[in-house]
Amino acid sequence: MNLAIAVLKLIAGLITGSSAMLAEAVHSVADTITEILLLTALRVSVRPADRRHPFGYGKARYFWALLAAVSIFASGAVFALYEGFSTVLGEAEEQTSPVVAYAVLAIAFLLESVSWVQALRQVRREAREAGRTLRTHLRDSDDPASKTVLYEDSAALVGLVLAFAGVGLHQLTGSSLWDGLASIAIGVLLAGVAFLLGRTNAGLLIGKQADPGLLVGVRDALDGAPEVEAVVDLQTMLIGTDRVLVCARVDFVDSLTAGELERVCLRLAGALEDRFHDVTEVFIEPVPRSDADLRATVLARYGDRAEYSRVAQDKTQDKTQNKP
Repeated sequence: MNLAIAVLKLIAGLITGSSAMLAEAVHSVADTITEILLLTALRVSVRPADRRHPFGYGKARYFWALLAAVSIFASGAVFALYEGFSTVLGEAEEQTSPVVAYAVLAIAFLLESVSWVQALRQVRREAREAGRTLRTHLRDSDDPASKTVLYEDSAALVGLVLAFAGVGLHQLTGSSLWDGLASIAIGVLLAGVAFLLGRTNAGLLIGKQADPGLLVGVRDALDGAPEVEAVVDLQTMLIGTDRVLVCARVDFVDSLTAGELERVCLRLAGALEDRFHDVTEVFIEPVPRSDADLRATVLARYGDRAEYSRVAQDKTQDKTQNKP
């Protein structure tokens, strides 16, 4: 659909001589490229783990979504800014057949509105299932695909309004300045969307911590085990959409034998995977909570919010007080 819209916008831009229409044509081409990249992301990310990628291909979705953000900037924003400044700084241009531009913009707005409503419904449904507000879900979601589609469709609608304003003001005033300014505004809009998506996917690629609610739940589940004295350190990382890696350093009761400790670690890992469906990999390392180097590492990572060190101390005190 985006490719057909791009062709219509290109024809309208060539007929009317509108830089805003040409910018919108390239915008639709960028949307088409984005859709292809997102489809590639969905296909590659579901591949099972293998020898070369033991944690699976979940992060491929972040990589291809990052390329989608780059394509929005490279093929959309740059061209729109170039067209806009060329029109503003160049010689005045005549406008012809603005009705053609209005017709194409109206058709494009109708089609993009349908796509935007569908994308919004999907993101809202995901937010409800995750127990978040829409704003929080857009900020914290580990699925870049639905977010990218919503942002892309939102930018498409705003871009159409800007193009309509540029063509209309050019017709009313006879000055092509407005058309150029509309193209510049479209370029800034696309650059902003590309920046937001790029920052999100860069964070996921680097290795983002899991949702704070899941983090607290995992910590409490480990703390609640009778064999556990304290959770000394807890690290999580998103390794794909709905896939979380958990690494826990735990101080176990000293009375456990080596065999018992092995079985407890297996039981706790299985319990976490059963209770939290997003948890797909669990590593539990027995450590003494009194180790100064480990405590310094935890404090350096979390600073004043090093909850795990404080929780370890509090739990030890509680267990000591509750002993008969």
